[in-house]
Amino acid sequence: MRVFSRLVTIFRMVDIEKEYNQALDYLYSFVDYSLKHISELAKADFNLDRMFALMDELGNPQNKYRILHVAGTKGKGSVCALSAAGLQAAGYRVGLYTSPHLVDYCERIQVNGEPIPHLQLAKLVEQIKPAVEKIPKLTTFEITTALGFMWFAEQKVDAAVIEVGLGGRLDATNIVTPLVSVITSLSYDHMAVLGNTLAEIAREKAGIIKVGVPIVSAPQPAEGLEVIEKIAFEKRAPLTLVGREVTLKTGKNSLDGQAIRVKSRRPTRHRLQSEVEVIIPLLGEHQAENAAVAAAALWTMRDEGMDIPDQEIQKGFAEVKWPARFEVLRRDPPVVIDSAHNRESAQRLRQTLDDYFPNQPVILIFCALEDKDIPGMLAELRPRIEKVIATRADHPRAPSVEWIADQVRQSGLSVESVTPAAAALERALELAGERKLVLTAGSVAFAGEIRSAWMNRSRG
Repeated sequence: MRVFSRLVTIFRMVDIEKEYNQALDYLYSFVDYSLKHISELAKADFNLDRMFALMDELGNPQNKYRILHVAGTKGKGSVCALSAAGLQAAGYRVGLYTSPHLVDYCERIQVNGEPIPHLQLAKLVEQIKPAVEKIPKLTTFEITTALGFMWFAEQKVDAAVIEVGLGGRLDATNIVTPLVSVITSLSYDHMAVLGNTLAEIAREKAGIIKVGVPIVSAPQPAEGLEVIEKIAFEKRAPLTLVGREVTLKTGKNSLDGQAIRVKSRRPTRHRLQSEVEVIIPLLGEHQAENAAVAAAALWTMRDEGMDIPDQEIQKGFAEVKWPARFEVLRRDPPVVIDSAHNRESAQRLRQTLDDYFPNQPVILIFCALEDKDIPGMLAELRPRIEKVIATRADHPRAPSVEWIADQVRQSGLSVESVTPAAAALERALELAGERKLVLTAGSVAFAGEIRSAWMNRSRG
């Protein structure tokens, strides 16, 4: 009987994975701009009409819980993860919607840190199909966003933290009316869609600002801040700027985490000022800034009526998990995985390397998508790199390994070409030996591949 029961379980698991893969095939049968060449992305018909129509068909589940809406170029995923952890520690049932995923599509839609189960995603896809059939030209991201909103309503979350996919103004998530909006650090990325100046990029990101809804911003370049302040004023949206109304001071740090003191200078309805000291496991000065932005967002949500004690913010931040962001997979000899994929994030990565591993030569495993500023990234990392292992990610927009290697040579770095990614990891470990640091960077998708290869290697 026990053997029969085990066989039934195995067959059911096979059935579930079949249903899940069929659901993914359905989602990917629509236009997925994340997999398209940048020239197609630039021509994309982005608007919110389709999304509003779809959510009307589904009964507008996004209106059934409070929302923290987060846009920005860098740091928005970390701010989302920190904010969700703080809300969960405060006793709320919390949805978290982010993109892209590292390994499994279901990572994009989480409740209290748990991805939506494969079977439940498959069931929701079947449920959404009649509504999708009524609305032409929907995209993969639009449908996935709707699935996230549906799952959060079904799971009766108290609040959801929603990360913008691209830009803000015309992003599929921008149909929500949040309790609080957030704009993280702005820099140059996706210029073919968002514009070639920081002012143009800021205008797209600030498109998430709603009338009367408080907005929290990370420190910004003057050109971008001017736009955010202007739009916030026009929308009568109270603006809290980290670095002005909210300050941070970093304390001791180690590979176990870093201490940060965050203080608000702005009186709220409940207190003259807020101050909290947190320890976060996320490493790097940029993560200290992200923690300050998340704390400011949670304080603003508290001022809007949510019960979020400072001690629960401390607890949540200490327990946050956000893999592949300067994630130290092994300490000695070091193996570090990161998702840096533009010049600014590469600069921050180098600074974090200097802070935590100042004297170790680096073997870099590198693959970036074709539209990224590869010369800029390599220029920032060059002072720390002894050798580059060029490889190719399993992604439609990943260029050939030969092209990547040529880009590396033009940057004046020594390079080898090794595919697939798992073999590139093995070669990097071989070259590093017991003395050098192995680092992965270039894209989120690529970081997920290397992380999976490392986990499989560790289990083997």
